[in-house]
Amino acid sequence: MGIKAVVFDFGGVLIDWNPRYLYNKIFKTEAETEYFLTHVCTPQWNWRMDKDKTFAESVAELKAVYPEYAEQIEMFDTRWEEMLGAVNEETVGVLKDAAKAVPVYGLTNWSAEKFALVRPKYAFMDIFDGIVVSGVEKQAKPEEPIFRILLDRYGLNAEETFFTDDSLPNVDTAKRLGFQAYPFVSAADLREKLTASGIWKS
Repeated sequence: MGIKAVVFDFGGVLIDWNPRYLYNKIFKTEAETEYFLTHVCTPQWNWRMDKDKTFAESVAELKAVYPEYAEQIEMFDTRWEEMLGAVNEETVGVLKDAAKAVPVYGLTNWSAEKFALVRPKYAFMDIFDGIVVSGVEKQAKPEEPIFRILLDRYGLNAEETFFTDDSLPNVDTAKRLGFQAYPFVSAADLREKLTASGIWKS
């Protein structure tokens, strides 16, 4: 079945995001950073803010559990933009080419408040025909509802939709729902997979 739409994840695909960019400046050793990010400000804690909790609420709750890290926990909110890395310009190039062939969409786990903060800074987001943001919808990958929101809102057929994401659980959910889904490895690999899908002539 041919491809009639392409869906891109953002973080790790189009934009580099890593809390280590901030916390390696805060802690004296990488070991301290890793402990903090695996035991205090964990990926699961961050996921809840991507989904449906505010930073203020989440930070307050976590500070109550780890008062010894209160200052560093607050930085996850107040210095959040320092976790952003560079735009992957090669992937943006693939996005631009894909947009010439079929509609393109974004499906991102991103807190509503932080997405609103940085959205105006990224011109490539104007390329998309639509963007679904977890924090806005109060649903997040890899759970199925946010994928269904994307399909329903834009009238997409999963079997005719190409999806790429750097998270394997997210790719697995997309496959289960019928998407032509692939883990993001590199811009070059993504271009090869899109070429093989037939959306443009190789």
